[in-house]
Amino acid sequence: MKEFIYHGQPSRVVFGPGALAHLEREIDLLGAHRALVLSTPEQQQQAHMVAERLGVRATGVFARAAMHVPIETAREARDEARRLGADCAIAIGGGSTTGLGKAIALDSGLPILAIPTTYAGSEMTPIYGITEGGLKKTGKDFRVLPRTVIYDPELTLTLPVPLSVTSAMNAIAHAAEGLYARDGNPVMDLMAEEGIRALASALPAIRRRSDDIDARGDALYGAWLCGAVLGNVGMALHHKLCHTLGGSFNLPHAEVHTVVLPQAIAFNAPAVPQAMSRIQRALGMAAQGSAAAGLFDLAQDNGAPVALRDIGMKEDDLDRAADIVVSNPYWNPREAGPAQRGEVRRLLQNAFDGIRPE
Repeated sequence: MKEFIYHGQPSRVVFGPGALAHLEREIDLLGAHRALVLSTPEQQQQAHMVAERLGVRATGVFARAAMHVPIETAREARDEARRLGADCAIAIGGGSTTGLGKAIALDSGLPILAIPTTYAGSEMTPIYGITEGGLKKTGKDFRVLPRTVIYDPELTLTLPVPLSVTSAMNAIAHAAEGLYARDGNPVMDLMAEEGIRALASALPAIRRRSDDIDARGDALYGAWLCGAVLGNVGMALHHKLCHTLGGSFNLPHAEVHTVVLPQAIAFNAPAVPQAMSRIQRALGMAAQGSAAAGLFDLAQDNGAPVALRDIGMKEDDLDRAADIVVSNPYWNPREAGPAQRGEVRRLLQNAFDGIRPE
């Protein structure tokens, strides 16, 4: 067995249908008394529900979280937290809202309690991202890791099926790249494979019946595992591509991950055969199938987009995207720097056209 280092993340997880009932107890355990509730404009109804539940312990609602955390929104939220004298923030929603909470914590050190309603996984990581001047900058700081996460499958029942599928594919991307991370370890490999399996098996059931609480629970369980992988090991080319396409071209986060993942996995497959075998096993694939094709089929068969052109990307921007990706590459098991610019550009073209990897 190879040598490895495993560092457990200091977070508390409360999981199960109806888990929101424990919110007041969890706020008490944080030692907090004045919570600012965060959400996107689309989820402000849930945010106000949380604020009403807390009563005098809620200082207000900031319902302006946005994709990729624009720095202007982050500054506005930080100022609001200071103005209201908040001593914690509650982020209810998906990755955009959790990301906004992290931006507040990075500056102020306020503890974050996350209530995920999608499968983004950001709540399990000390990774933050802020977009400024058309570039998304990411970093790692344990101050931004939510102290407590409440996973309540009942809160995901109204998540539209198309968004459920792309959000789940986003989560699977975290685990898939974790399987060949430079700092990976056997514990993360187990969590990654189980996370992919849980999400892949839950998606067809959710598509058949969106209010299937057992399937919703399985998907949230898988998202938790995949998020934990993202929080413990480094990411590679897939995430570099998605950070570039999202931050610089304002493409929707989960949809970008869904489209790019099969192409990035196909690019890396020759360098990491053992990781590909784990993905195939998690997807329940026959030995002769490829992991990349299996991920493409999982998305397409469940109604998700598989082409960048279908989610707002312009073909004229592919060259610029390739230049950004290779100019400051993430570590990757297969080289993806300036010398491989042509290969990265072909990957992006395949993603733009929605070509199924062989």
